Amino acid sequence: MTSSYQMPVFSGLPVAFTHGEGAWLWDTQGKKYLDALAGIAVCGLGHAHPAITAALCDQAGKLLHTSNWYQIPLQEELAERLCRRAGMDNAFFCNSGAEANEAAIKLARLYGHQRGILKPGILVTEGSFHGRTLATLSASGSRKIQSGFEPLVQGFYRVPYNDLGAVRLVSEHNQEVVAVLVEPIIGEGGITIPDSGYLKGLRKICDEHDWLLMIDEIQSGMCRTGKWFACQHEGVVPDVMTLAKGLGNGVPIGACLARGDAARVFKPGSHGSTFSGNPLVCRAALAVIDLLEKGKLADRAAKLGQRLLGKFKETLGQVAGVSDIRGRGLMLAIELDRPCKDMLMLALARGMLINVTADNIIRLLPPLIMTDDEADFLAAELAGCVRDFLGIK
Repeated sequence: MTSSYQMPVFSGLPVAFTHGEGAWLWDTQGKKYLDALAGIAVCGLGHAHPAITAALCDQAGKLLHTSNWYQIPLQEELAERLCRRAGMDNAFFCNSGAEANEAAIKLARLYGHQRGILKPGILVTEGSFHGRTLATLSASGSRKIQSGFEPLVQGFYRVPYNDLGAVRLVSEHNQEVVAVLVEPIIGEGGITIPDSGYLKGLRKICDEHDWLLMIDEIQSGMCRTGKWFACQHEGVVPDVMTLAKGLGNGVPIGACLARGDAARVFKPGSHGSTFSGNPLVCRAALAVIDLLEKGKLADRAAKLGQRLLGKFKETLGQVAGVSDIRGRGLMLAIELDRPCKDMLMLALARGMLINVTADNIIRLLPPLIMTDDEADFLAAELAGCVRDFLGIK
């Protein structure tokens, strides 16, 4: 139960956890649960990973924070390793995905002003989610999170997701657009995977009009979809990329990466953050990168995702009430033909943590270190849970 001293912004389930190990969590009564949500795509390496624990404990005993008035060697190392992985030139570090997207929005606006555009606009899509700060919720394609927070931040032009024709139409009639902000796979909106060629088409339109292509990899990045970054499935390199969630495996860190002209927009004083890339969070992120590389976890996510998709399609593909089963790597969705929030408690009773988004979509974001046996347990138990919910024996 939420304390009366906490602002009531979360409607959590009636369970609290004391500890975790790998893909499992234990509650205060000693019951264990398979975590198929990973803290909403955060704990890609699972819980209490010994290498992450060791890195955090070692760094905490040395230096937590200094501020960016001084050099931070761990931040410099992290920036280089991320940029090399992503094909980018430089990085700004922050504390969350919303802040990473705020940095991208500011960068795009300043880019527009530097080109003589008085009111720079950013093209965004329906169904998207970019955060809950005032600018990022204004950029998001969800009236639910915007309602009550008007007036929204201006300068965002919205088009349907996965619709290159709509983007071209805007490009022909709007001279204020300077950038496109897009998720390579819509996460919060229900694991919507665009057609092959969508990101390449956006890249082409952006190149034709000197727009920045800004890809939000906050949920899809860090090996979750079977590539280090989801845009790499199409071989697309954006001008700006935002990261968070899996970057710190639970330690709060976000990043805004840029290349080319976008990498030269910010100057000293253009942007900042008190906690930006302090030694503790950078040490954690470097440990995450080490483990993702050594474990070849992008490949592992691709294989696990195919295993789970295959089993879900085998057990639920022909079940009345199941509208669609889809996914890429370990971003998976089972779409039902009715609202299914009750699935949360049914899964909890069976020892699983899942998510329901967009009212009728079961979203799965399990850790990348899940074993085959754990994946099979998830597939079998969740299929039974869905059947129980739909009233099918």
